Amino acid sequence: MPLHFTQVVIIGVGLIGGSLGMILRRKGLASSVVGVGRRVENLKTAVNVGAIDRYVVDAKDAVKDADLVILATPVDTYERHLNEWASCLRPGAIVTDVGSVKGDLVAQSERHMPAGVHFVGAHPIAGKEKTGAAAGAEDLFTGRRCILTPTQHTNADALEQVQSLWLAAGAVVLTMDPHLHDKILGAVSHLPHAAAFALMNALVDIRRQVPALDLAGHSGGGLRDTTRIAASSPEMWRDIFLWNRENVVACIRTYEGSLVELRRLIEAGDAAGIEKMLERAKEEREKFPIRT
Repeated sequence: MPLHFTQVVIIGVGLIGGSLGMILRRKGLASSVVGVGRRVENLKTAVNVGAIDRYVVDAKDAVKDADLVILATPVDTYERHLNEWASCLRPGAIVTDVGSVKGDLVAQSERHMPAGVHFVGAHPIAGKEKTGAAAGAEDLFTGRRCILTPTQHTNADALEQVQSLWLAAGAVVLTMDPHLHDKILGAVSHLPHAAAFALMNALVDIRRQVPALDLAGHSGGGLRDTTRIAASSPEMWRDIFLWNRENVVACIRTYEGSLVELRRLIEAGDAAGIEKMLERAKEEREKFPIRT
């Protein structure tokens, strides 16, 4: 059967939610796409850019008629949202998300599902530093990976529908255990963001120590590329770090060890040791399959 939803409700019509709304509407995958959010101005923008058909302030008014609900809010808000409106969902409805953390969050969300309602965890690895519905794009997910995180409680038909949605969005879909997802993303996504945020704060401290230094005026591509992701949403990344704290802390400790070793070699004037460490990093980077 062709993929089609009668009513899709997007909770949080930002970059990811708005882009999904555009795809759902323009590909005819839903009869109606309803937006819910905190800022009415953003919801009006979402209507104007074609991300949603209409919006409501009270999620309960929308989800009672929905066959698909997409949670696209900061991960720490999931429980509050589900406490508010999950009981209004009708049997057969599917709830999915787009969060960068899974693990315990998936288990928590599954516990909030009423009888006959199904949760499917999803994480599209796509985005940019801009936020809000105006930043949405129909091709945001094209060629990007989307990780689905089913558990023993996941309904097979619901999983298939969510998978079909992401395939229709142009994503490369794969499945993974929720806790394995958090270990892997803790290393390849959450640690780089932590490093970028920390680097920018270090530069702020350096500038305060020597106010005459014009750091911004002399920065180049290296700083730009290394710190680009530090422009990401602090609210979103605060929640990601806290929900995946065990994995993130372990990765930061390993990173700290590498920095300490590099500092030691530099302090000691160990040219051979520095070159060996940098050569190892260069070789690994060249064979590492970095994906866009």
